[in-house]
Amino acid sequence: MARILLVEDDPILSETLAELLEADGYSLTLAATATEALDATYKQEYEIMLLDVNIPDFNGFELLTMLRNSGNTTPCIFLTSLNDIASLSRGFEVGADDYLKKPFDFDELLVRIGALLRKSFSAKSNEIKYHSLVYKITTNELLNSTGLVLLAPLEKKLLSLFFKRINETITKQELLHELDSVNESSEGALRVYIAKLRRVGLEIQTMKGIGYRLVKA
Repeated sequence: MARILLVEDDPILSETLAELLEADGYSLTLAATATEALDATYKQEYEIMLLDVNIPDFNGFELLTMLRNSGNTTPCIFLTSLNDIASLSRGFEVGADDYLKKPFDFDELLVRIGALLRKSFSAKSNEIKYHSLVYKITTNELLNSTGLVLLAPLEKKLLSLFFKRINETITKQELLHELDSVNESSEGALRVYIAKLRRVGLEIQTMKGIGYRLVKA
């Protein structure tokens, strides 16, 4: 499932959005302050960030500026009651991908999240067809002719990264970084996960001395 970081200091709105998004298949991390949000991004990577502007410690514009300056490219949607052109302009200037004014319709938020996810995977729909397999972007699931392919959580983390960067060489360091949050960073463990993904039908090439590449179907 796609991982979302929600930064919102209104506990009622935060909990409501979390319940709705989790019911739709997303994995949520909640942060009420900019500092909590920064800590969360250090611990793991996300597919989408939903940021309020008026949050404690420092505002959402400053938070996103810091993240972008550090190399964080996670797609971001600002959720804010600010509706003036200056705020809208600043949001995009600091690196936002979308901007949704409160109060907003939840279905509209889902549409915008889905659009950003597809964009990050360079896909026109929620599904990527790969040989006889189908990869579902929003749920991070792989299906074959008989149904869902069962994968361990760390295998699914690698699966998402390979499909996001299909036909690109991904270095061992990048792949190991994707596994670091659960202390599974050894090259031996990585090879085991790669072998499992190959067995289920993914054509993953070894780029000797560099890393691995999922070849386009």
